[in-house]
Amino acid sequence: MSTAYFEVPEPYNEPYLSYAPGTPEREELTKAILELKSQEIEIPVIIGGKEIRTGNTQDVVMPHNHKHKLGVVHKAGEKEVKMAIKASLEARAEWAALPWEHRASILLKAADIITGPERYRMNAATMLGQSKTPHQSEIEAVGELADFFRFNAYFLSQIMGDQPFSPEATWNRVEYRGLEGFMFAVTPFNFTAIAGNLPASMALCGNAVIWKPATSSVYSSYMVMKILERAGMPPGIINFLPGDGPDVGDPVFADENLSGLQFTGSTGTFQHMWKTIGKNIENYKTYPRIVGETGGKDFIFMHPTADVREVSIAALRGAFEFQGQKCSAASRMYVPKSLWPDLKKDLLAEVKQIKMGDVEDFSTFMGAVIDKKAFKSITSYIDFAKKAKDAEIIAGGGYDDSTGFFIEPTIIETTNPKFKTMEEEIFGPVLTVYVYADKDLDKALELCDTTSPYALTGAIFAKDRYALVMMADRLKNAAGNFYINDKPTGAVVNQQPFGGGRASGTNDKAGSMQNLLRWLSARSIKENLNPPKNWKYPYMG
Repeated sequence: MSTAYFEVPEPYNEPYLSYAPGTPEREELTKAILELKSQEIEIPVIIGGKEIRTGNTQDVVMPHNHKHKLGVVHKAGEKEVKMAIKASLEARAEWAALPWEHRASILLKAADIITGPERYRMNAATMLGQSKTPHQSEIEAVGELADFFRFNAYFLSQIMGDQPFSPEATWNRVEYRGLEGFMFAVTPFNFTAIAGNLPASMALCGNAVIWKPATSSVYSSYMVMKILERAGMPPGIINFLPGDGPDVGDPVFADENLSGLQFTGSTGTFQHMWKTIGKNIENYKTYPRIVGETGGKDFIFMHPTADVREVSIAALRGAFEFQGQKCSAASRMYVPKSLWPDLKKDLLAEVKQIKMGDVEDFSTFMGAVIDKKAFKSITSYIDFAKKAKDAEIIAGGGYDDSTGFFIEPTIIETTNPKFKTMEEEIFGPVLTVYVYADKDLDKALELCDTTSPYALTGAIFAKDRYALVMMADRLKNAAGNFYINDKPTGAVVNQQPFGGGRASGTNDKAGSMQNLLRWLSARSIKENLNPPKNWKYPYMG
């Protein structure tokens, strides 16, 4: 048992490598890509530290070359879920009793593995499995994931030191425990960092977790799982269950021991989960904690005093990096009529230069969207715009899935502020522009605030400081992550804790102490150092 109080040194954000021509990291990453491409792997279910091959498999392919098979994944069903619940409950007590600094040590070691010996393989896996460029992979699959692990360990040490006031003859203290039962982490395809952080943050707090990664990005998630095992994560603490949503989710939500859900994905799926938990609420031993980060219809709002070039670059990067498959991606833009001619000219000139293709070609800016389902959904919006009378596609609009799921960076101009692509989440490389009359600035701000049910990210651009203050105030509930003269993407752990409100989630801010508090149960302890020996109070004298 520990006989000292330990502090985790305050971490730093992991520096990013450039992968510029001639750099050693470029050569090492190329080697890692070739290594992973040359083999097919079998991804099992992992329960209680044991690998299980269910025989119910799905091919794992590259989105930008879907004929290239990276391996197969075994999918879990009700049988495996029940096994995982049993393993979680059996492992939880010993793990929860482990001094917190030893749980933190595992994540700190995992971070050093990710940024050290496995850096290039982690990037290669994310590039091949999710069609990310070297830059997009480096900033999240390596940098952000390591930041999550290191800062969460630090945040936990800060929480443990947060203790109440103690008056004379009393010692008050608070202990922070994991939750009873088991946790359920459901992770998305688009960020390897999110996939690793959700189960790991819950486990760090003393909980045992069932992790359902997205099957479309299971390749990199499996690598994260193996790194956590290598770092010392005990069997049964994180159980790895790839599978179809209902096959894994239904038996999880039916179990009386469910104590927490942490989810990143679509709004509809999250609402269905919440309803299911609500229907079963009387069956649970405790009220499950529910945390969700869901959809977005993220905006860029341009004031008449904004710099055209700055807005143009923010729009291109914000809308088209990683093919627009970010919860935070810029999807709608409000532009004053006085600046639209210049902005339009700049946007169209720049978007022509965007190279789309195989991410192994380091000169590409965009890869492919994740799979056939996403391809069909995104292109349906493009086809809708092509036929609409109140919208015009001014850039892109083409797509082809013969080799990979490629969709051109597409810009739509509409005269209808309630146009379909101004309201609905697309999750692809489609940006819609609404041009407002300069005199209608207030009306345009109202449209920006009320058109979408989401409130995840948003950006405002202006040179007029009074205008910036006014716009930020008018849009204060429109985004949980708000950017001034910057694109609405790229949140960094411990710098911009991430999350939004309205239909975008519970705003529990991954990358901050706030999120960890959701997975801890506080117990207040009062010790009387001088207990009374007479039951009568002074007033009774």
